[in-house]
Amino acid sequence: MKQEIFDFDNPWRPIYEAPQALGWLGAAAGCVATGAFLPLPTSFAAVAAGTCAIAGAYRGAKAYARRKVKARALCTTKSFITVPELIQKAQQAAKTNHLWLGEGFQWTDIEANTMHSLLGGGVAAQLGREATAKDGAYWLHGLAREQDVLIDMSMLDGHTLIVGTTRVGKTRCFDLLIGQAIARGEPVIIIDPKGDHGLAENARRVCEVLGQSERFVYFHPAHPEKSASIDPLRNWNRKTELASRVAALIPSETGADPFTAFGWKVINDIVGGLIATGKRPNLVELRRYIEGGPDELLLKALREHFRRHMPEEWERKSEPYVRKKPKNPLEGYIEFYEQIVVHEHPNVDLGGLISTFHHDRDHFGKMVASLIPILSMLTSDPLKDLLSPDFEVGHKKQVTDFARIIRNDQVCYLGLDSLADGTVGSAIGSMFLADMTAVAGDLYNYGIKTKKVVNIFVDEAAEVINNPTIQLLNKAGGAGFRMFIATQTFADFAARLGDENKARQVLANTNNKITLRVLDSETQKYISDGIPKIKARSMSVKYGHGIDANVHDPYNASYQEAATLEEADLIPPGVLSELAPLHYFARLSGGKTIKGRLSILVTE
Repeated sequence: MKQEIFDFDNPWRPIYEAPQALGWLGAAAGCVATGAFLPLPTSFAAVAAGTCAIAGAYRGAKAYARRKVKARALCTTKSFITVPELIQKAQQAAKTNHLWLGEGFQWTDIEANTMHSLLGGGVAAQLGREATAKDGAYWLHGLAREQDVLIDMSMLDGHTLIVGTTRVGKTRCFDLLIGQAIARGEPVIIIDPKGDHGLAENARRVCEVLGQSERFVYFHPAHPEKSASIDPLRNWNRKTELASRVAALIPSETGADPFTAFGWKVINDIVGGLIATGKRPNLVELRRYIEGGPDELLLKALREHFRRHMPEEWERKSEPYVRKKPKNPLEGYIEFYEQIVVHEHPNVDLGGLISTFHHDRDHFGKMVASLIPILSMLTSDPLKDLLSPDFEVGHKKQVTDFARIIRNDQVCYLGLDSLADGTVGSAIGSMFLADMTAVAGDLYNYGIKTKKVVNIFVDEAAEVINNPTIQLLNKAGGAGFRMFIATQTFADFAARLGDENKARQVLANTNNKITLRVLDSETQKYISDGIPKIKARSMSVKYGHGIDANVHDPYNASYQEAATLEEADLIPPGVLSELAPLHYFARLSGGKTIKGRLSILVTE
């Protein structure tokens, strides 16, 4: 029966090879001295000295290798990279369809076994107290020799989740990913709820170094003077999308209560009326007709409908009906439509708008009470011009939309200023994401032949995530969208969406997970449980001896070694709480696991 042999060599043990090397080298020196000062054959002394020197060099090489491994485990230096260097790395990696993600190595059962061995023997006991006095377990990165981490681009099509607690490197990870996407010439959209100035400036700097500063588009409510105007209702395939986009902002526990449903209907009716009059829907127009009532809009829509379908006779035929209602001509036009026009030229949008007009005004006010504050926030200065641009010809304000940004391969930074006003920032981000969903649908339906990769980065995703975001994760991959979303814990998604199942939808639709330091135990467990277990090697040694009271009996002694394999985690949950800043574990689509560290992008 063949017995399996386990290699239990501990790389962290004391470096016994060092004194051995010194001993052999000392012996070589002794041989040389003996041959020089004593009457012995020179050839014998030379052979002996050479043999000792070779043995000393061999043991010295072993000692040096172990010293390097131990020094690597105690290394706490940070890595920096300039914008030109990042562009060069991005372009070189793109030649082989890869993405560069710092330095590191593939994390396999070999490294995991070494880690479990070190944890079992005590980190401080084997590496010294300085290894545990640092801000994080830097020794994890010393378990193997690092090299450039290159990730196949095709893996990014499954979207990427970046999770980590505050101040451990999520934004710096975004810097590297965004810079490379810009260098590849792809459209980039960055949603940053807290408005990190470094993130915006680094993206701008990459564009400038490439000589493409015109690609950068900046949006931030706190800086309206240098912010572009972006209409979140600009892009749509069906007008009902606009109603859903705004109604999703109504506070609701389930999203299907009567207030949300009624708000959706009112918005949809007004949108239909605006389109019927040739007016492009925007937030200002919606607020105007919800607050003031649909009377004026309905009058315009009815006249436009009559003019379009009865161009020569509508005024004459409607005059008797209008004359009946001298105080309110609108009611006369409504009667004319319902009794005459609807039979030959019906219009669903007009029907909905008329029902809204006839609705009890007191009840109407109560049902839209939660909608009006939202529209007021999104149309107050300076958001009025930033989200509902309607400038005269010849203005100098930059006005764009997401379809144009993607078409022109631009880089759009969207700072939401959530620290100053979290409610408004969250609403803006949610509407932007809904608009991107419409653009993705349009690209999927009509732009397959010219499909391009679109990179969407959402920092602090729990601030803005909504149902359209889940749709983007679910279906936008077919339109070429690659999403990178960052959060602190998985519980943030459940708290934001109000539904544990929807939160799991978000997690299930991200095939790549980059984990920095995580303190939440549930998040740690989710990451660890999603990775197959390994068989960790362990050895136990037992000594025994016995002396009987009878002197004539022999002395008994025993020595026993037992080697076992025990199931263990490839990445234990607790280890994720000890990662050093900028250090990460990445679990990629297809099952590959990476241990890496990120470089800090510097613009100077």
